[in-house]
Amino acid sequence: MTTELIPGGHPPDPRPTGTPMPHQRRGPDGTGSLHVDNRSRSSVITARAAASFEPVGRSVATARSFVRDTLQGWGFADIVDDAVVLTSELVTNAVVHAGTAADVLCLRADDAVRIEVADRYPEREVPLQGPAATMGSPDREGGRGLQLCAALAARWGVDYTPTHKNVWFQLDLPERPVGTRAAGPSLPADLLPLADGRVRVAVVQIDRKGSVTAWNEDAEELFGHTAGQVTGRPLTDVAAWPHTPGTGTGIAEALQLSRWEGSYGIRCADGRVTSVYASHLRVRDTGGEPSTVCLLVRDHERAVLQTPMRLPSSEQAPAADGQSADPFEVFIGSPAPDDLDGLLQRTVERARDMLDGDAAFLLLATDDETELEVRASTGLPSARQRFARVPVEAGPGRYGSARMPAVHEDLAVVPGAVPLLNDTGMRSVVTVPLKVEGRLTGSLGVAAEAPGRYSNEEALRLQFAADRIALAVESARLGELERLRRGSLSFLVEASDLLAGTLDRDQTLALMAQMTVPTLATWCAVYTIADQASEPYLSYVLHEDEELIDGIKSLLSKISPPDPVPTPGARVWSAPGAVAHQAALRSSMRSLGLTGGPTYQTSSGIGPTLATASAVGGETVVLPLVARNRVIGMLTLGKPTDEHFRQEILELAEDLSRRAALALDNARLYSERTAISQALQRSLLPPGQPQIEGVEVEVIYRAAGEGNEVGGDFYDVFPISDDAYGFAIGDVCGTGPNAAAVTGLARHALRLLAREGLSGPAVLERLNSAILDEGARSRFLTLLYGELRPREDGSAELKVVCAGHPLPLRLRQDGTVEAAAEPQPLLGVIEDLELYEETVVLDPGDVLLCVTDGVTERREGTRMLGDDGLAEVLTTCTGLTAGAVAARVMRAVERFASDAPSDDMAILAMRVPGIQPD
Repeated sequence: MTTELIPGGHPPDPRPTGTPMPHQRRGPDGTGSLHVDNRSRSSVITARAAASFEPVGRSVATARSFVRDTLQGWGFADIVDDAVVLTSELVTNAVVHAGTAADVLCLRADDAVRIEVADRYPEREVPLQGPAATMGSPDREGGRGLQLCAALAARWGVDYTPTHKNVWFQLDLPERPVGTRAAGPSLPADLLPLADGRVRVAVVQIDRKGSVTAWNEDAEELFGHTAGQVTGRPLTDVAAWPHTPGTGTGIAEALQLSRWEGSYGIRCADGRVTSVYASHLRVRDTGGEPSTVCLLVRDHERAVLQTPMRLPSSEQAPAADGQSADPFEVFIGSPAPDDLDGLLQRTVERARDMLDGDAAFLLLATDDETELEVRASTGLPSARQRFARVPVEAGPGRYGSARMPAVHEDLAVVPGAVPLLNDTGMRSVVTVPLKVEGRLTGSLGVAAEAPGRYSNEEALRLQFAADRIALAVESARLGELERLRRGSLSFLVEASDLLAGTLDRDQTLALMAQMTVPTLATWCAVYTIADQASEPYLSYVLHEDEELIDGIKSLLSKISPPDPVPTPGARVWSAPGAVAHQAALRSSMRSLGLTGGPTYQTSSGIGPTLATASAVGGETVVLPLVARNRVIGMLTLGKPTDEHFRQEILELAEDLSRRAALALDNARLYSERTAISQALQRSLLPPGQPQIEGVEVEVIYRAAGEGNEVGGDFYDVFPISDDAYGFAIGDVCGTGPNAAAVTGLARHALRLLAREGLSGPAVLERLNSAILDEGARSRFLTLLYGELRPREDGSAELKVVCAGHPLPLRLRQDGTVEAAAEPQPLLGVIEDLELYEETVVLDPGDVLLCVTDGVTERREGTRMLGDDGLAEVLTTCTGLTAGAVAARVMRAVERFASDAPSDDMAILAMRVPGIQPD
């Protein structure tokens, strides 16, 4: 679609030179007669817009939107409906009946608008004579487009070329007083809108990606951000958009609309949110690049930008067919917002303008009709009442019932009659119910600062409007509720999956907070309770702005935690907001030097405190975390200043808290059992390795299985006497806790028996008996046990017994590797064992390597490392220290296969250092 502006001139004439222009008009008898209009089209064309549409059914709707947007952009809302109807019929004839593409051209002149629809089927002619019925019978599907042109258009006609048929119509613009487009009555000075001495209009330009490209001086003055600070950043970084999860129009969608008008907030440099009234206009530059120009004023100065109010329904002009326009569209405007928040906001703005009020509000009833929830307001301080609830029957007398229209001539006489307006400065108010089939669905009110502004007449007008919109509001509310329920179900399913995916307590706490912020709340704090005798402990704090987390954590640490009440449901906790307000007040007074203390600069002293106060100054609720009939903590959710929670959000948070409580308790139980297991496992490990003079000893131990520190393999090196040390490396059948139990028995028995002075065979025979005494819990055990005695000549003598264990390997200085013992029967199988002791002497530079079968049985497919593979690795370790030998062997084992080891592994390396030259 292309649009161009022409400063002056005549529109191009698609007819061949000399060809007259047929013009069809109704004669006095109602029949159609051909009229040739030879008058010169002398009007100056000031703008044109053209677009082409494919021959498909959806092009008709697209063409309607094109014409509507074009005329509304030119400011010709008075003729939009007629133009859209005629365009729809003519484009339908082209793309549906003629089956060709349609070219639509809109021409703007000073006193009229001309729209041309051309198709590419010129031989489909229009009859030049005969009654109108021959052009389009009401019983036929098509053919009524020309009848509508004759009925609605001031002038119309059909042009033919060899390739096109062009049907055009012209709509005259209504006469308007010179220099006046819209005007209001003269008012006394005290009734004029309130504004500061100088009205500042912030002009902000946003590119197609939603980033700020221009930020004028008034924007800097209003919001405190310099142009350099915001240019290039998304507008969403500073815009506090009134958005409900899963519903409503977001700021990104609003910036894409051709024109938008309404209220939202801007986050200032000091952390406060300033309510603004905005007018957005979508434009494009000469290169075709779109952008959005945003004009912003403070909310109480909205009269500077706000579109003049529409006439009341009783003053609307009748439609072209003589019937009254749709009352809903008259009140709401066309097109109506397609989301609930937009519809409610449009409703309160229209209601306020209709009764010339200073404020308006709309409340929706809960399912049981006992409470009303504030869902939209305009003219009231910020959005502090949003989602707040008031009882239906609050207040005295007939003014207290929301089920009947009510007029309050002066609220000062009946204080508290309308709780929503307390401390707002409003004196008079009219409220009417929204009802669908006799059921209360909401309440609409308009208020003014002056008393006695409204009477029963205004109540009837407002009730008439409320009756027209009640069904649409209820339908939109039910649609929003259904979307929210679907979104809630999806949210809870995802939350359950995430919480079930971890048994780590700290990670569970983090997930709880991250799932609530910012979906359900602006900030969140989680308190945990270790046991019934413990006080709640602040375990986790999260805010959507990370810079505020430390401030909130510091503030909450100064407040007594909420009481751990097991009653389900959310309860309001006022302490954070009150303390934040007091802290901000004290900080402000110190900054002004009012307390006699030091004066602080605003940027360093008052800023963080005010930002924290604003962050926690709204509604705060506490939900208990109950698991297994015990309160294990509290989930605290908060909103910033002037914001409240919706009931649907609180119900969703309650469902989440139940799931989170069980997940947190499971994580606690898992952590406790893991700690107990790890403590028991650590008790089975040797307390430490003794330093043996003249012998290097190195051990590497890896237990298979997640969370296991001890398995079926074990090792030990311990002193027996002043000149003798015992060493052992063994493997219990199996892995896990049962194998670890036998491991503990074997290791402690070895130490005890060896220190009794028994020989190696005697020690193992008694250990064998102890294992067999375990009965069904016994497991067979392979064990290499030995005693080591360093010699004065630098060598070391070892006496070893290899009971079914992989044989120890001896590495000599020349690189040769040989077995250092003979195999003997394993333990835990037969009662009478006959074991013997073998003596091995390690010369300086020799290494004795002892491993468990987890090393030699390392597999990669059908390949196994084996004894030969281990010996081959050991041959490369000549000259290495004991630690380097053990590390190289372990590295070779790990690289042998790509999979993680599935068996426990233990490596014990002992080396007699070589003799150093003098």
